[in-house]
Amino acid sequence: MSDGERLSRASRSLWDQRLPITASPDTVWRTIEGPRGQRLRLVERSLRLSGHPHPVHVSLAVSRQELDAEVARFEWLLWLSLLGLGVLLLTGLALQIRWGLAPLRSLHADLAAVKGGQRERLDTRLPTELAELAATMNEVLDHDRRLIERGRATAGNLAHALKTPVSVLMTQAERLPETERAKMRQELGRVDAAVRHHLARASAVGSAALAARVRLAKVLTPVLDGLSRLAARRGIRLETRVADDLALRIDPNDLQELTGNLLENAIDWARTRVELDLWLEGDSARLRLEDDGPGMSAQEREAVLKRGVRLDERRPGSGLGLSIVEELVSLYGGTMTLERAALGGLRVSVTLPGGCLEKGPAE
Repeated sequence: MSDGERLSRASRSLWDQRLPITASPDTVWRTIEGPRGQRLRLVERSLRLSGHPHPVHVSLAVSRQELDAEVARFEWLLWLSLLGLGVLLLTGLALQIRWGLAPLRSLHADLAAVKGGQRERLDTRLPTELAELAATMNEVLDHDRRLIERGRATAGNLAHALKTPVSVLMTQAERLPETERAKMRQELGRVDAAVRHHLARASAVGSAALAARVRLAKVLTPVLDGLSRLAARRGIRLETRVADDLALRIDPNDLQELTGNLLENAIDWARTRVELDLWLEGDSARLRLEDDGPGMSAQEREAVLKRGVRLDERRPGSGLGLSIVEELVSLYGGTMTLERAALGGLRVSVTLPGGCLEKGPAE
């Protein structure tokens, strides 16, 4: 190439078309129209080669479609990578949150177990902050139990302290004339009934709060054995059907008090037969007691639940049995109904929530 001469060489892909050339010595990027209207990306630059006095101007054009396809492919890979990174970050965040909240879930499960009576204390094998919280809650639970036990002991001592004076007054009343004796015995009976009622209620309120889950059959065995002998002496057949694996969150003393009062009342009024059934229905323990006694009218069934009311004043007792049972059932969130039994007498139906079946031998 001599001074002022131009030698050009073009690719066959351009056919007869010539690339437009600028005189700029700088690198130039632009888009031009190629053969058959195809869009091209053009770059131009002037180069100086050793041994040549004149610059060599190079123009290179590439199909814009190929470039656009590469850019689109890069963008697709970029978005795919960002999406994958986002999924990994969200997954890691979810796992971190789940792992971080695991101690709280464990603490919640322990609290539910304490509430349900499956355990008495919270597990303190937790992170430091939660372990301190669990330890403090255990101290509160222990404090409440001590208060309840102290209250029950006080109630028992008070009952024992009042029993002797009332008995002495009852004995002294026997020396009074008939009219005064009957009135005195009636008033002393009311005093005794009121004392027993409030002491039993105070004891039940505390025990219901932190009662553990117990096997009903095991707890009721002494009560059923003793009352079976009482029924046999009176010529009454006592039939009991208690599910061996039935468990309930209730204080053992309250369970014995509840069942014992109901059975004593049924034996007192039955002619020849008393039936007791205890089973699980849903998540509740169901108790049904029937006798073949005279039964009660609707008005009598309503009145007998009042404290101190006795349908037959000739029978001994304070009239507290069914009223105490109703209060115990209410304290544990249950219900009690009275109705006519299939045997002809009274049917008592009790429903207590929190029942379940526990497999394995009773402890």
